[in-house]
Amino acid sequence: MRILITAPYNEKGLQEIEQQFGEVVYRSWKPNGRAWNEEELLALLEESSAEALITEHDHVTARVIAANPQLQFIGVCRGTPSNVAVPKATELGIPVFFTPARNAQAVAEMFISNVIMLLRNTIPGINWLKDRQWQEGAHDSYLHFKGNELAGKTIGMVGFGAIGQLIARMVKDYPCQIQFFDPYVTEHNPAYRKLSIEEVFATSDIVSVHLPVTAETKGMIGSSLLSKMKKDAIFVNTARASVVQREALLGVLEKNAIRGAILDVFDNEPPDAIDYRIIDMPHVIATPHIAGATHEVEDHHVDILNRALIQWFANGNKSIAELANKEIRSIQVNG
Repeated sequence: MRILITAPYNEKGLQEIEQQFGEVVYRSWKPNGRAWNEEELLALLEESSAEALITEHDHVTARVIAANPQLQFIGVCRGTPSNVAVPKATELGIPVFFTPARNAQAVAEMFISNVIMLLRNTIPGINWLKDRQWQEGAHDSYLHFKGNELAGKTIGMVGFGAIGQLIARMVKDYPCQIQFFDPYVTEHNPAYRKLSIEEVFATSDIVSVHLPVTAETKGMIGSSLLSKMKKDAIFVNTARASVVQREALLGVLEKNAIRGAILDVFDNEPPDAIDYRIIDMPHVIATPHIAGATHEVEDHHVDILNRALIQWFANGNKSIAELANKEIRSIQVNG
């Protein structure tokens, strides 16, 4: 089998794919500085005569898939295959693999670091010091920037998948109390409280969003929920901006109705004027969609995807096309 790989892949992962499946044509999008668009991807697939595709951000449209019905699988090195026309792949019997939890460690670590920075007034303190504001009086900074500890806080998760559960494990020794809203989680650690979404917003010191964008979740979080938050609570969104109604978030921040927000995602990327009104607020820590951006994440997605593909092909030593049936077309890879 000849596999076109446009996702970043480490040397060990490339060698493993070659040993297990055959020839690799490696055309990572990174030297290009952007994802391959539809026309470029069509050309790459034709040029390589690929029989399978492993991608990350490229535009795997219905047209791309329809032009390549020979593909035995599409691997997507992302938490969700949102850049792939999954219905078209399903129609043609091409399974789609993806890599949920590849960035869980990265996002969880950044959640903890940024929450602590906001609680401890770290960024204002750094700016105050760099601006040469420290005058005579040893206690100026001590009094002005005194913050709070993460220990003892109640963290409410809206969506309790891989990232939320990893954060819960990482903060258990602070200690923090964990509560969550997720109708799809039926079994969980009894130390965590499952609540309604309204209860999570009303009773948490930190509300953290971990939702995919679906018809059900788009715009789910609006003024009715945000207005329930405690005045000293922190709102965190490192998931997807479109699950939150931007005007509602802007409203509670402008009114100082909550302590602050930590945001890594925005309605427009790059941000527009309204996004920057939020970003520029002193009680907002905003980062440019980098919560999942670590070098290690690429190693994680290689390990997750390779393991899943090897297990899949080992099932009766058949091709994916033979194994796929009407019930199983798109396969979620669990990390």
